[in-house]
Amino acid sequence: MIKNTFKNAEEAYKYFFREILKNGTPFANTKALFNVGFTIENPMDNHIHDKGSIVPRKWNLEYARAEWQWYLSGDRSIYKLGEIYGKVPEIWKRMADEDGNVNSNYGYQWERNEQLDYVVSMLKHNPDTRQACISIYDGKEIEDYFHDTPCTYAVQFTILNGKLNMCVTMRSNDLWYGFCNDQYCFSMLQQLVASRLDMPVGAYYHFAHNLHLYNDKIPKPHL
Repeated sequence: MIKNTFKNAEEAYKYFFREILKNGTPFANTKALFNVGFTIENPMDNHIHDKGSIVPRKWNLEYARAEWQWYLSGDRSIYKLGEIYGKVPEIWKRMADEDGNVNSNYGYQWERNEQLDYVVSMLKHNPDTRQACISIYDGKEIEDYFHDTPCTYAVQFTILNGKLNMCVTMRSNDLWYGFCNDQYCFSMLQQLVASRLDMPVGAYYHFAHNLHLYNDKIPKPHL
């Protein structure tokens, strides 16, 4: 049985790295687990370290912070990220359109139609609401996804026992890059919303339809 509760993001990352190596299914240049859901009990413990890893991750906190500031800007231009971080990572260059814009700047998405403000307002006026959702991937916009397709479907917030819980639902999640950086930014979003509601951060539930490692991150004996 797959473990589904973790103290922090690092514990979840290391567990699923091993689980993918052991039980992952070969799928489109990856090994993947399907329909994986788990809870992170302390989402603000969101740093990924190398100690004890099968393959050293060398996670870059400076970059994760820059990506979060880029999201906060609501500017989907990769050149804005370059201003913040000092350079534009190659992965974003490959995903950008001819104007340097991407769909996967989640801050750009949650600012569209003032989604984030509506979420906070709904939670303030009705703490029991089931409608405090931010939509990111939208199949009705699929013609706009020629260059890059958002990996996240939606983020939903729920107040439970006086704390703000959050659920992130993803269509596809690369454990090495995507999860490590995404969980940092999503936990920061959870903290941001909680601060606007003047309440503590609760649990973070993460669901990925496809949780995977690309083959170039898998040690050869496990391929």
